[in-house]
Amino acid sequence: MKQSKTILYLFVSILLTLPLILFFSLQQHKPSLIVTAHQKDLIKIRPGYTSYDYYIQRQLNKTLNPRLRTLWMTRDWDRKIKVFSRFFQDLKRQGLLSNASKCLCVGARVGQEVEALKRVGVSDSVGMDLVPYPPLVVKGDFHHQPFDDETFDFEFSNVFDHALYPDKFVGEIERTLRPGGLCVLHVALSTRSDKYSANDLYSVEALVRLFRRSEVVHVRNVDGFGLDTEVVFRKKRDSSIVVRS
Repeated sequence: MKQSKTILYLFVSILLTLPLILFFSLQQHKPSLIVTAHQKDLIKIRPGYTSYDYYIQRQLNKTLNPRLRTLWMTRDWDRKIKVFSRFFQDLKRQGLLSNASKCLCVGARVGQEVEALKRVGVSDSVGMDLVPYPPLVVKGDFHHQPFDDETFDFEFSNVFDHALYPDKFVGEIERTLRPGGLCVLHVALSTRSDKYSANDLYSVEALVRLFRRSEVVHVRNVDGFGLDTEVVFRKKRDSSIVVRS
């Protein structure tokens, strides 16, 4: 009888403690949303890109999506042009963009940002994307821009998160910018980008280290279609490489 009570006591004890053990186990394995000091130094490439061809096809799946293209060219068209126009007008007021600037929009889809530049008076503007959209957007891969060295005074992009090779993305911008030229990037820091993104950026510092021939002009918060930070770079006039620790 005494042995039976002991067994019953042990059984009840296990039943009472099991939920607590399970709870603490789940807490230990719960994914953390806290960005560590190490992550702040990183641009993390998302897994799953087994080849460059696969990466390109995945990007084309978004760019050629009939529903998205219809949306970009109808409901989103005027709305995005108005927002881009405000961004560019502000850059003009700061003396970072002028009507005489020769401009490139990198990863321009159907070219709302190009149309916005033209509407604010910057007529020599063109976009580049995997799928052309004449006359605003020409065909090109931002990892290998189809332009000569030192072609543009100003380059804008809000698709940095789609770069599989961020160093090549930046290197091509610096190659095709003229000395003294400006690059304006809109990036996401506080939120993760869309499902077609190829990388996640954890800090401005990680982005700055990629620009080896440029200096930071300013960093500010923006509200740009899910992107929250604007970083402006100026290419050094002597084109010397900046060594960043």
